[in-house]
Amino acid sequence: MSPKNLARVRRARQTRLKIREIGTARLTVHRTNAHIYAQVTSPAGDKVIAAASTVEKDLRAQFKSGANRKAAEAVGSRIAQKAKQAGVEKVAFDRAGYRYHGRVKALAEAARAGGLKF
Repeated sequence: MSPKNLARVRRARQTRLKIREIGTARLTVHRTNAHIYAQVTSPAGDKVIAAASTVEKDLRAQFKSGANRKAAEAVGSRIAQKAKQAGVEKVAFDRAGYRYHGRVKALAEAARAGGLKF
């Protein structure tokens, strides 16, 4: 593992420990060069309540690339919609050690606009 990725994983671990103390559902973001993924997990971390990504067939058809801010906004609004259908309105945002800018920020703001509170 590269030193850069090792530092990101270390930051993510600290965040996840803090979220576990709070005991609330967690909105996790994972980012690759080609796609962005989001999922809401239960407070215990054992069940995935809702998931959305640019890999899904209808989102893939909408966007030329899954690696831009517009695609991230679509995933954010979609995850908010799915989480609200599952009865989850309040979550803790786990950015997985990624900086809060660009695609991660776009996803978070779209999820907030969709009705998730964090």
